[in-house]
Amino acid sequence: MALAAEAETIYALGTPAPTRARPGALAVIRLSGPRASEALRALTSGDAGRLPPPRRLALRSVRDPATGEVIDRGLAVWFEAPGTETGETMAELHLHGGRAVVGAALSAIHRLGYCRLAEPGEFTRRAFEHGRLDLTKAEAIADLVAAETDEQRRAALRQMDGALHRLYEDWRDQGLRLLAHLEAAIDFPDEDLPAGLADEVAVGIEALRGAIVGHLDDRRGERLREGLSIAIIGPPNAGKSSLLNLLARRDAAIVSETAGTTRDVIEVHLDLGGWPVVLADTAGLRPSDDPIEQEGVRRAQARAAAADLRVLVLDATTDWRRARDELVAATEQWDPAHDVVVVNKVDLVALPVAGALPVSALSGAGLPELLQSLQRSAESLMQEGAGQPPLTRARHRAALEECQASLARALVAPELALAAEDLRLAMRALGRITGAVRIDELLDVIFRDFCIGK
Repeated sequence: MALAAEAETIYALGTPAPTRARPGALAVIRLSGPRASEALRALTSGDAGRLPPPRRLALRSVRDPATGEVIDRGLAVWFEAPGTETGETMAELHLHGGRAVVGAALSAIHRLGYCRLAEPGEFTRRAFEHGRLDLTKAEAIADLVAAETDEQRRAALRQMDGALHRLYEDWRDQGLRLLAHLEAAIDFPDEDLPAGLADEVAVGIEALRGAIVGHLDDRRGERLREGLSIAIIGPPNAGKSSLLNLLARRDAAIVSETAGTTRDVIEVHLDLGGWPVVLADTAGLRPSDDPIEQEGVRRAQARAAAADLRVLVLDATTDWRRARDELVAATEQWDPAHDVVVVNKVDLVALPVAGALPVSALSGAGLPELLQSLQRSAESLMQEGAGQPPLTRARHRAALEECQASLARALVAPELALAAEDLRLAMRALGRITGAVRIDELLDVIFRDFCIGK
């Protein structure tokens, strides 16, 4: 998406497009560009071509400029540049949300001849182009639109407030100061520079690299974006699939009394107290001569190893304590601080269950306690390293990995000039995250994933 023609005025529907099944109550059409107020005046010419005062909503008849026919009667507002969302003159029409109204209004704008339909993300890209926000804040807008849980929404708002921007720019400032010291030592070797300057720079580079490596090791952002992975594991016929269906509140997995029914991993997505979760039902863990079941067990073990949390489901009518000890010992990634042991089918036993969470997937008994336990584990995982904003995107990770690799090379460079060049490359990689270093092809990739009207 190119933005070479800044003189173009763009427009788009800023609310969901109405359908026959779901007409909207309201529709907001947005315009941005130097002729946005002119377009608004032309569309409301029946009101003597008067524009309302800037930033003041006014009741207006919206007309087709070609025929003068009234399309709708709604609210009109415009905003003067540069103090707008995009940094350009902007205008909005707030209309009734029926398909005919929206279609006629968009067609009327098109017939003006000097407005074109915006491309996905073009409003936000213009905001970036005019310095109204940096790339991390622009990406936060997309995250906020896509947020499905409260925690995703909160994280996106924190990023919109500039938490990531401040962190990355602070690192970049540190690196630039170190680079300035290195270049001073290179350019003025005969000057009376402070003793031990090179060692001081090396310590600074190591500290900066350590902070970035720690940030890369923080998986909170990935968990928040993709969902915490929870694997349900256990022996066959313990009720894993029944528990999955109970948590999902639907029949997501086939339930049968025949052991070994589940052969592949079955996933459902849940909102666990605001945390996005991917819950996976896996094959029963037991020795088998069946090659298909063996593959199912292998996949179950791999999923358990890769999961953020594990829920071990055992059968209350069996020697579940022995099974627990064997399976926990066999699961290298078992984390007693976060993983959960559940004993199912407690409705079939007379004695109370101690040392695990008692549950009946049939009656739902124990479900609230299980949900609370899983939520506590999820919160605990997401609080680890909570002193700084989490890494949120693969683009950021790639740039940070390049940055820390350049810093590592700078530490072992045989000459100061080579160390300075590696430090420059590291700062360039950091700058690409916020947009301090411009690469138009990168901007195309970022903004084309936005929806129309943003």
